[in-house]
Amino acid sequence: MENGKKMYVTAEEAAEMLGVSTGYAYKIIRGLNEELKAKGYRTICGKGPTKYFEEKFYGLTVAM
Repeated sequence: MENGKKMYVTAEEAAEMLGVSTGYAYKIIRGLNEELKAKGYRTICGKGPTKYFEEKFYGLTVAM
């Protein structure tokens, strides 16, 4: 983990970062996890990889 960042972002953290409800953040995380599953990655319910989350919402480049 670089710069002390957490490996996964939780729905609660995503809700705070994006300014949305926790319920909607769970929906976002679920969608990200479905994309990752389609690419052959394993996922954790209610959490999403921080790097992938940042790529999707902030346009940061992620090498997976």
